[in-house]
Formats: sequence, structure tokens, C-alpha cells
Amino acid sequence: MTHETTAVMTYETVGDLMQVMGRAARDAAEVLALAPTEQKNRALRAAAAALRARRPEILAANAGDTHEAVAKGLTGALLDRLRLDDNRVEAMAQGLDDIERLADPIGKRLAQWSRPNGMQIERVCVPLGVIGIIYESRPNVTADAGALCLKSGNAVILRGGSESARSSAAIHACLGQGLEAAGLPRACIQLVPTTDRAAVGHMLSHMADSIDVIVPRGGKSLIARVQQEARVPVIGHLEGVCHVYVDRGANLDMAIGIVLNAKMRRTGVCGSAETLLVDRACAATHLSPLIQTLLDAGCEVRGDAASARVEPRVKSATEQDWYTEYLDAIIAVRVVEDVDAAIAHIRQYGSQHTECIVTDDAAAAERFLARVDSAIVLHNASTQFADGGEFGMGAEIGISTDKFHARGPVGVEQLTSYKYVVRGSGQIRN
Repeated sequence: MTHETTAVMTYETVGDLMQVMGRAARDAAEVLALAPTEQKNRALRAAAAALRARRPEILAANAGDTHEAVAKGLTGALLDRLRLDDNRVEAMAQGLDDIERLADPIGKRLAQWSRPNGMQIERVCVPLGVIGIIYESRPNVTADAGALCLKSGNAVILRGGSESARSSAAIHACLGQGLEAAGLPRACIQLVPTTDRAAVGHMLSHMADSIDVIVPRGGKSLIARVQQEARVPVIGHLEGVCHVYVDRGANLDMAIGIVLNAKMRRTGVCGSAETLLVDRACAATHLSPLIQTLLDAGCEVRGDAASARVEPRVKSATEQDWYTEYLDAIIAVRVVEDVDAAIAHIRQYGSQHTECIVTDDAAAAERFLARVDSAIVLHNASTQFADGGEFGMGAEIGISTDKFHARGPVGVEQLTSYKYVVRGSGQIRN
């Protein structure tokens, strides 16, 4: 019997199911907020061990999801996000190991001061409470998100995509095994046991008393819906229109390596480069090799007039191409006058996600890093490093392009808030 069938038999409506999950999450959050670091770490260790021990079961579940996705005609980028193999399962387990080793932020004293009347004031780190995470395709988000919320003292309700339902359930079972081993409530990490889309609507519009914040992770349509319908705060980004700017001071070999990696390492991730900008001052030496390398790697190039002149295989770019997050082996290429023109292009067409400058000119690099208003800016490094694991956070729930609360990779520290603790000795206000 499937989890979904069980849910339908037990609850008359999806709304009833979600309300029960919300109440359980709120109760679990109270326990988890006070859980000692070692108890949370014990749960993470046990969950990582379960992922490794139950790898055949996880891969079998994923094979079922993948077979069904192929039959439904899912695109290559979505299939790449969905597929698991031995290395990816091990990477999930390693992510839990890494999160376990992180410092526990909960209870950390962020600031402390005294007032003239003798009151002692502290600002102390606390969990957000209950987090709702809605995601598509990637089953590894189940492990990453569950572990990050656990370490940061938050209960979480996970709603994965229907295409990865079997895989997510198998991974969630390992997290539940870890919670039980540590003596923590299983409701600390819950997975919505139905693929009915009404569950998403209920999380967004009818659970403000249970859920404190929503984190969407998926395609543009999902994130747009969440941002429009949510009745609680949202942490997320709409698109990853990421740029690599090759400056006149760039080493050609380095530029080729960075551009190829930024675009082609994994085309379906939000940190994949979607637009290449080349300084006109180095176009004569750099533009053709860069384009030829991309084309030879199987990447479609859509370029401006200057790009088309150097290589007949370049397709003409439209205005819409500069705004497009392809998530595929396609890149838009434009020649710009200088670093300021590159910054202006990014300001007009970018999504404030991740941008890179390739140059040996320190002044140009600092100008770019200071003036580009994106969550992540890099100098001489691939945009594919836009990842919480690569930042040393163990894992991430996603990349936020918001400017309130969290920006960039959302890891353990970004899933916390703070409160003020004031200690007095009888003071009263005049």
C-alpha cells in the first residue's frame, strides 16, 4: 500500500491531512528548539548511516521514478536532477556528515551589552520554528533540507515533486530512522505523503498558524506561484540568469576553462551560466576560442552580430535571450564595451543570482564585485560554485535572491532568527 493511499484512507481530505501534519510539526518544533547539540548530531549520524545502508532501496525507488519520468517525456535537464546513482547517494550521506560537523547556531550569543540602569541585554540565536519546503525533481533536497532544518532546530514539512515521490519517500525513511535513534520526534521531519497538488495550496494559504516560513525550490512557475499565494514569509529566488564576463585583462586559458565549466558542468542547476559577455578590447583574441569551445562541447550559442561574424554556427540572439534561464546546453553571447557595460547589462537583464568576472586586472575585478548587485559575485571562479556545500555550509536548501533575512546559499545559519534576552534587578521605567 502506498503512502498516498494510506493518507486517503486515514483522512477525508488533503486539508485534514495537512492540518494534522501542521500541528505535529508545531509540537515537534518545541522539542527540537531545546534539543542539545549532541542529540541533533546523533540523529544526523544515524540518518547518514541509514542512507548508506539502504542505498539499494533508494536506487530502486529512484529507478521507478526515472522510468515513469522518461515515459512522461521529461526533458534532459529535469531527468538529470531526478536521477540518483551510487555517487549521488554517497554525496547525500556526506552532506549529512558535513552538517553534523558544523557549529550549532542555536543559543549562540550574537551580541551583549549593558545599559546605564544596570540591565544586561543579549541578542541570542533561535530557530525560525516550522519551515515548509516545496521542491521539484531533485530527491536529494529531501536529505539536504531535512538535515539543515534539524541542525538549526526547526521542524520541517517537506513537499517534494510527484516525479520524485518514490525516491523522496525512501530518503525520508532514513531521516526518520535517524530521528528515532536519537530519541527525537519523527514529526521533526515530515514528508507530505500525497502527490495531490491541493497539498501545496494548503501549505501556502491555510497553514499560517503552523508554518513560519516557506522555501520553494524548483522551476519558475512553482516559485512564482509560491511568491504570489503564500500567506507566510518566503525565502527563494525566481530565476538564475547568471553571467560570466570575460574582461580585457583575462587569461584566455583560464577564461575558456571557467566558461566551459560554468555552462556545461551541469546545465540544469540554478548556478549554470546563461550569458557570456566578452570585452570588445579582447574580442579579437578571446571571442572565437570561447565560442568554438562551447560549440565543440555540444552547447548551442545564440549571439549578437559580433559573435555571429566569428563563427557561422552561432544563431542570432533575440532580446528575450538576454532574459532567459535556459537550464540547458544553450548560452547567449554578447560583446560589450568594457566592465561598466557588462555591469549595466547584468543590471538590466540579470536576476541578482550569481555573476562572475574573469580578469587579471585587480581594479576591474574590484569594480565588478562592488557594483554588481547579485547574491553571489565571483572573481576568476566558475558560477557553478554557487552552492552551499561549496561554501562550507554542508548543504543548502537553495539560493536566495531576497534582500531580507537571507541572501545567497541558505544553510544552517540562514534558517535562524534571534531574540533579545534582558536581565534586570528590579528596574522600572520612569
